[in-house]
Amino acid sequence: MDLKGRNFLTLKDFTPDEIRYLIDLAADYKEKKKKGILTDTLRGKNVALIFEKTSTRTRCAFEVGAHDLGMGTTYLDPSGSQIGKKESIADTARVLGGMFDGIEYRGFGQEIVEDLAKYAGVPVWNGLTNEYHPTQILADMLTIKEEFGKLEGLKFVYMGDARYNMGNSLMIGCAKLGLDFVACAPEKYFPNKELIEICKGYAKESGATLTFEPDVKKATEGANVIYTDVWVSMGEPDEVWEERIKDLSPYRVTSEVMNNAADNCIFLHCLPSFHDLNTGIGKQIYEKYGLTEMEVTDEVFESKASRVFEEAENRMHTIKAVMAATLGA
Repeated sequence: MDLKGRNFLTLKDFTPDEIRYLIDLAADYKEKKKKGILTDTLRGKNVALIFEKTSTRTRCAFEVGAHDLGMGTTYLDPSGSQIGKKESIADTARVLGGMFDGIEYRGFGQEIVEDLAKYAGVPVWNGLTNEYHPTQILADMLTIKEEFGKLEGLKFVYMGDARYNMGNSLMIGCAKLGLDFVACAPEKYFPNKELIEICKGYAKESGATLTFEPDVKKATEGANVIYTDVWVSMGEPDEVWEERIKDLSPYRVTSEVMNNAADNCIFLHCLPSFHDLNTGIGKQIYEKYGLTEMEVTDEVFESKASRVFEEAENRMHTIKAVMAATLGA
């Protein structure tokens, strides 16, 4: 399958077969890495990594993946470029497009990465925007496929705030790949209706179902995958914490929730996670609200059902596949 020259901005732009191809390619790269087989077929190429939001997994995945493919990387942190400040997105894109073979962007509005792609003339990859996080979904799907040997027909439950990048992208991925997607949250935290309608079209083609259920017990019954994310995303004001804690505490992933799911249910989380008091933010939340755990209990996070660290590793393998496929490795 030829994806050379394509941008990777949202899974809406890719067919189910193309997404499955990237997942399978990632699995192949993973197997080769485990066996020590070199895959440095892109020697001489260079990529720019723009991070307006800081990152652990995404940055490391792009850097290690690029180096494994033989490429050089240049990391531009929030203070390391003039993008959108002294220089327009269009001008930045054309400058970087003349120097680099590919550009990754992690930051704010989807329109920024779309503008980069419009003007760069080289493949642009979305490392996270407010609206979408497509590389994460590839890693999630690879992890699920490794566990169950398939994707189609599995019941996937996302618990928490489903209005933004993770809820949006997981709904798209499930709808395209045939997983039965359930958003479990208060109604005001469901994805927007326009995107739901788009995903209904994908689901009709794949045989998937979309369900939006505020009742935790109904939503999680028989689930194969239970997924959650932090309740407050990077860049949101501190004032939203109190509202989210009040609204979403009933949607914490607990052992009771996992016991209501299928016997083979796994737990996933895109990380970082506030499952204990071993982070600065976790300690602040405890001091202010008395919570020792937030979106998931430590018991579940550290349980045999948890696949969060396998999932984190798979970020690198799937991102490597995206870069290789779009650069023509």
